[in-house]
Amino acid sequence: MTHDYKSRTNLVHGGTRRSQYNEVSEAIFLTQGFVYDTAEQAQARFVKAGEDEFIYARYGNPTVAMFEDRIAMLEGAEDAFACASGMAAVNGALMSVLNAGDHVVAGRALFGSCLYILDEILPRFGVHVTLVDGKDLDQWRAAITDQTKVVFFESVSNPGLEVVDIQSVAEIAHAHGAMVIVDNVFATPVFSRAIEQGADIVTYSATKHIDGQGRALGGVILGKRDVIRGPVETYMKHTGGSMSPFTAWIMLKGLETIDLRVRAQTASAEKIAEALQGHPKITKVSYPGHPSHPQFDLVARQMGKGGTIITFEVAGGEAAAFAFMNKLDIIVISNNLGDAKSIATHPATTTHQRLPQDQKDMLGITPGLIRLSVGLEDEQDLIGDILNALS
Repeated sequence: MTHDYKSRTNLVHGGTRRSQYNEVSEAIFLTQGFVYDTAEQAQARFVKAGEDEFIYARYGNPTVAMFEDRIAMLEGAEDAFACASGMAAVNGALMSVLNAGDHVVAGRALFGSCLYILDEILPRFGVHVTLVDGKDLDQWRAAITDQTKVVFFESVSNPGLEVVDIQSVAEIAHAHGAMVIVDNVFATPVFSRAIEQGADIVTYSATKHIDGQGRALGGVILGKRDVIRGPVETYMKHTGGSMSPFTAWIMLKGLETIDLRVRAQTASAEKIAEALQGHPKITKVSYPGHPSHPQFDLVARQMGKGGTIITFEVAGGEAAAFAFMNKLDIIVISNNLGDAKSIATHPATTTHQRLPQDQKDMLGITPGLIRLSVGLEDEQDLIGDILNALS
């Protein structure tokens, strides 16, 4: 596509590569390798492959390339590299640009596996890591120095729903020559303006809203072409974190409807968050798109909408939270998010179970905390399900 079309059009048609059969739905190229007409052609391709020339599925594939082109269009990035999972994307984005002796400054409110990479893996290879309160710009200013190579944070934290000011942190980082890597899962590609706001690299777990139907693991790293096709591609293709062609096809189908799905889920989340305000059995409701959220004004500037995730604390701690979850009828208990099905998660005993208690306390992961990923069910049915379970 060569025209400057709107996002919904690009999400249906962007990056399409048709075979000689002119299929309507994108083709799945289930092949690990490719045939060359001559030995000379093989030699030339290994020296430098052309735009639509492929060598090996770990390096690139036509179906995967369609997904990469389409998600890059949506994000406003020059290029993308599709990965086997969201954590493969986070790990690849960090490891591909860091060396021993480098310094990383990161927001401390992170998903448990992201914290593991920062706390356990990077220090093993001589990378120094400083954690800060992502909401506090003064802490970013104090921690980032001319020796800082990378700044990393979740734009909306999991599960605390704290929001980091992308533009302000990027300005601080870039003043010291540091690269900004943003894990943008909760913001979703639909509401993201992270690259426009200063992010150098954006990562997503495509498992979440991009697939949106709980079918497959996937991830993606987005940014400038020289970074994506330079250190990121080199690291990923040699370490084996690439996305499979079948998964890429699933993600392409997910992108066709992501704008419609995420906007509908967000509209429901807004109404659910409002319905839960002041409930006698809930001690706290947090939703970035509700005026009660302490960073509501930042959310309005940065995302425009609050996204699909709500958290709330059930009075009575873990026992009351479990009793609530066990009484849900429509909403399922699981640990994914961004799905067409609404999902309730108890972070303290599942996704963030292995964090030390002091870290849980610091991140606000209380025994009564529920993370609700709002799906595509009727919003009044969901509100009724929640209120009935609370009763």
